Amino acid sequence: MLEFKPLSLEDNTFLQKYLKPYSFKTCEYSFTNLFIWRKGCDIKYTTYKDVLILLKTDFNNNYYFMQPIGYNKENLKEIIEILIQYKQENQLLYLFKDLETNFIEDFREIYPDSFEIIEDIDNFDYIYESSKLISLSGKKLHGKKNHYNNFVKNNEYRTSPINCENICECIIAAREWVYKNDSKGYLLYELEAIEELLKNRCNLHFDGMAVYVDNKLSAFTIGEKINEVMAIIHIEKAASEINGLYAYINKTFIETYYSEVPFINREQDLGIEGLRRAKKTYYPLKLEPKYIIK
Repeated sequence: MLEFKPLSLEDNTFLQKYLKPYSFKTCEYSFTNLFIWRKGCDIKYTTYKDVLILLKTDFNNNYYFMQPIGYNKENLKEIIEILIQYKQENQLLYLFKDLETNFIEDFREIYPDSFEIIEDIDNFDYIYESSKLISLSGKKLHGKKNHYNNFVKNNEYRTSPINCENICECIIAAREWVYKNDSKGYLLYELEAIEELLKNRCNLHFDGMAVYVDNKLSAFTIGEKINEVMAIIHIEKAASEINGLYAYINKTFIETYYSEVPFINREQDLGIEGLRRAKKTYYPLKLEPKYIIK
């Protein structure tokens, strides 16, 4: 029987042994992402025959497995059969979620017709070319460039790395923005994730930038380079009443920290219509698929 352990910061070195060798295309398999959502998604892990098994829940409290890490085609069927048994014994709604295309291909070789495989469209990751997010050139991004220029022209501002001196400011600002909008559900989970990130600044490897407008912290963003070709933007928050601030922090952060990384992953829209519209206005290069197996 599989025995799962709650994920903690102390597990970073152990889990990186499994995570680092793989060039994942989606945001789910970054240790930082796993850590900051470990409470909201009740993330636990175990190993079976030196393969990492991750168990988590979605925001509807449905538990499932992420794709096994470190398997090979010789042992994948045995691992899946063990997970099927656990699913049945614990009455899980899903077998797998957060699955990337490569795993689906391997799974179909073993089970060509036995399972329902679903595209999880609300969780597709938005992938952009960093060069376009920096230059904002071309007709499609002309409006974003105007917003950026408007902010630069009409505001007294400065930027600062997120460090020990402004972590508390960022947490206070995040709380104010959430409560001002009477937020609940996912946004409260996200607030918890933001606080986890900031409070563990010294133990997690990420980049952060804050923007001060009229000497008040008005925006901040947090990202992480996960390999040579991709960086993830985990968090981006700004005072919506300041025209062009989102356009400014988006462009400036990538220009400052990730200009040499070809692709930027801005994560999923979760089916939230406003978030979907906002992500589409930057014209992603592609949406990276994720799948569910029932």
